[in-house]
Amino acid sequence: MTDTGTVRTIVGIVGNVISFLLFLSPIPTFVRIIKEKAVKDFKSDPYVATLLNCAMWIFYGLPFITHDNTLVVTINGTGFVIECVYVAIFFIFSPGKKKTRIIIELLIEVIFMVIVILITVFAFHTMKTRALFIGILCIIFNVFMYSSPLTVMRMVIKTKSVKYMPFYLSLANFTNGLVWVIYGLLEFDINLVLPNGLGALSGLIQLILYGIYYRSTKSDDDNDVSGNRSVVELSST
Repeated sequence: MTDTGTVRTIVGIVGNVISFLLFLSPIPTFVRIIKEKAVKDFKSDPYVATLLNCAMWIFYGLPFITHDNTLVVTINGTGFVIECVYVAIFFIFSPGKKKTRIIIELLIEVIFMVIVILITVFAFHTMKTRALFIGILCIIFNVFMYSSPLTVMRMVIKTKSVKYMPFYLSLANFTNGLVWVIYGLLEFDINLVLPNGLGALSGLIQLILYGIYYRSTKSDDDNDVSGNRSVVELSST
């Protein structure tokens, strides 16, 4: 009979694959930026924010913070590298003012992470208190990131069109949240269950809205419905 640890590992691997695909979903945006050699109206904020989010989850998954979360570290480590590439592309093709803003945001994130690491190491002396502290911070970041699609959902309701909410991305978001909820439940980790539960709920609402408003989307929007890509970034866990 398969034990819980084996099942959790399998679920975590599935979660890694889905999260990896989500990390790659903005590639069409960056192909366009490279071709046009300009970022235009695209924003770097989601990618810079995801960079910090990945760093926080990598730290959370380290052995001196929590047990048996190697798969959390692997996918967020992968995501961290991918986001670094995205931010680098933004930096290269941004005008002077935007470059300055990106540098300032990255410096703030580095300072924040250093402060978090120092507090964790010197102020908390047990894994339980360290996990609680980092876990609360990770939940806060994830709640903010999972709330970002609310503007898109509001637009769908207002326009009665799913033009700006691709079906497959919504499905991937729902599946990703659900898989990581299961992963967290297998060794009940509230810091994984809570934010990903919200993510799964957000994805489910998007799918419901898609089902309601797909038929009312104007025929001249069909290409946008099938081909548009969201720039919203989500955490892998």
